[in-house]
Amino acid sequence: MKGLPSAAGKVNSFRELKTLGRELAAVRQRAVQEARQAQTQRAAAREQQSDADLFARAAGPVRPLRAAHARVLHAPAPTPPLARQRQRDEQDALRQALSDAFDPVTLLHADEHLSFRRPGIGPDVAAKLRRGEWNIQREIDLHGLRVDQAREALSAFVQDARRAGLRCVRVVHGKGLGSPGRAPVLKGKVHGWLIQKKEVLAFVQAGPPQGGAGALLVLLAGAAQAKAAQGA
Repeated sequence: MKGLPSAAGKVNSFRELKTLGRELAAVRQRAVQEARQAQTQRAAAREQQSDADLFARAAGPVRPLRAAHARVLHAPAPTPPLARQRQRDEQDALRQALSDAFDPVTLLHADEHLSFRRPGIGPDVAAKLRRGEWNIQREIDLHGLRVDQAREALSAFVQDARRAGLRCVRVVHGKGLGSPGRAPVLKGKVHGWLIQKKEVLAFVQAGPPQGGAGALLVLLAGAAQAKAAQGA
């Protein structure tokens, strides 16, 4: 019959219809994705604007700086000067405070070890030192130092020990076996230096386990005693 579509024509129409449906579905999916992206962007913009508004309300009215004052250049902090003069003064004071010409022999007690006790310190103090009843809290070894080096090192050591609140220290001066003539050069000088330090209350020769004739056990003044000695 004329005017009716053929079977082949129907098949082609169905295929085109399916293809068209798929294309429409893809278009709808892209539209949904684009709508979601646009919604997300609008939400982010609103949040950013909200933060900006919040900052503006918190900051209050502001006025932009003029271009000439847009940057402020701060001068660098000056480097503190080195206290070299103070260091030299302290070293000079250490050298002047302890005299090598001081003769300690008349102030040493004529016992077996020539111990020293400042006036007012009883003999029991020296006995306790010799028996090791005081814990040795710090020590200095003057071996190998020249006389001027040993003098400064010992003076600084005693001062530091007093500031730290220490009471009993050991000073190792050696037996002089390596000195010319095998004479103990530092031993006598260390005795004189320690006697000149008001912080030193007493000292005795160390026992064999603690250095024997090559070391001294030194008792330093406590806080109250040191204050009284400074005022003397």
